[in-house]
Amino acid sequence: MALLEKTAQKKDHSGLVTDETVLKIAKEIAIKFIEVGRITPATFEQSFKNIFSAIDTTVKKG
Repeated sequence: MALLEKTAQKKDHSGLVTDETVLKIAKEIAIKFIEVGRITPATFEQSFKNIFSAIDTTVKKG
């Protein structure tokens, strides 16, 4: 019974996505875009905001 309760608790916490996690994901995507030349220093600020916003909206939906 205790094992079942621990599993249920882990499930509840695994669904949470913090802003820090979203930031890390956005950073990794931005790095990949920089590597392939899709983001330049001139477009970085707006591009990063768009990437972060898209991820944040997606993971926090529902």
